[in-house]
Amino acid sequence: MKKIALTVAVLALGLAACESKTADAVENTEVANAVEADADAASNSVDNALDAAGTAVENAGEAVENAADATDAAAANEVNAAN
Repeated sequence: MKKIALTVAVLALGLAACESKTADAVENTEVANAVEADADAASNSVDNALDAAGTAVENAGEAVENAADATDAAAANEVNAAN
């Protein structure tokens, strides 16, 4: 009878230990998932910022080209007006 009682007590302690580890594992998984979601959001923000910066650089380049074309056209008009 003592063996049975001892076995039951050991099993009960083992189950109690497993429950707290399971709860810790669930909590750790939730934390890991939250961290991963935050990292993904940060990565997306960085990607969007880089895309916006690239677009701004392209637009600035096009503005410089347009200004150069306008300067060439104005110079050509000056030459034609002088003739």
